[in-house]
Amino acid sequence: MTDLVKTELIDGIRVVTINRPEKKNALTQAMYAVMADAVAGADEDPEVRAVVITGTEDIFTSGNDLNDFLQASVDDAETPVWRFLRAIATTTTPLLAAVNGAGIGIGTTMLLHCDFVYASPGARFHMPFINLALVPEAASSLLLPRCAGYRKAAELLMLGEPFDANEAVAAGVVTAIAPAKGELEMAMDTARKLAAKPPSALRQTKALLRGDDQSVRERLEAEGAEFKVCLSSPEAKEAMTAFFERRPPDFSKFT
Repeated sequence: MTDLVKTELIDGIRVVTINRPEKKNALTQAMYAVMADAVAGADEDPEVRAVVITGTEDIFTSGNDLNDFLQASVDDAETPVWRFLRAIATTTTPLLAAVNGAGIGIGTTMLLHCDFVYASPGARFHMPFINLALVPEAASSLLLPRCAGYRKAAELLMLGEPFDANEAVAAGVVTAIAPAKGELEMAMDTARKLAAKPPSALRQTKALLRGDDQSVRERLEAEGAEFKVCLSSPEAKEAMTAFFERRPPDFSKFT
């Protein structure tokens, strides 16, 4: 367990709070492990009727802690990050997010697995995988076109530019924009309503809405295989080096 992710049970709702604001809530493998256990464990705990993920201070999460991420094995299907991705993709428990600020990388793609997403007015979203010479993850290459349409998904994933809360609502990534500082309250209010519903019927309704989750699992694996290849490429090396050197990458020598 790590205090960089806090979990608590409130009115039958498991609240998972990313708590590393001094590092912009960047996620380490240890943090992913806690989050994976919190989400996956909800399906086995009769006291948990919904899960809400949120961040601290003015940021949801800046995505992976790159130093930590680059040290982890991408071959092991049981690494915490893969366990978290599988958990959010397969959980039968209602999953909600209260996005209190910037959501970068996994901070945006995880939202595609949530049943309800509420964002602060100033929330910003970014899926910069292409800028790091990587492919999308978390089955976002499948789920984003489903909710936003192909052309919008292509714009967000192939250009890799940030977008605001209004654009996120229009793209179907966010359910609604909350009043300032009210995103967690709005998520908890919806979670309490869900907690009062008949649990079996609610699980079945979620399953019917989601449809065939086999395609999501297959896309997770396909993206993961491509991600592994990209991560060891010369393009990614240039992108990562440029990131750490705080300079623009130069891809002009690649074909």
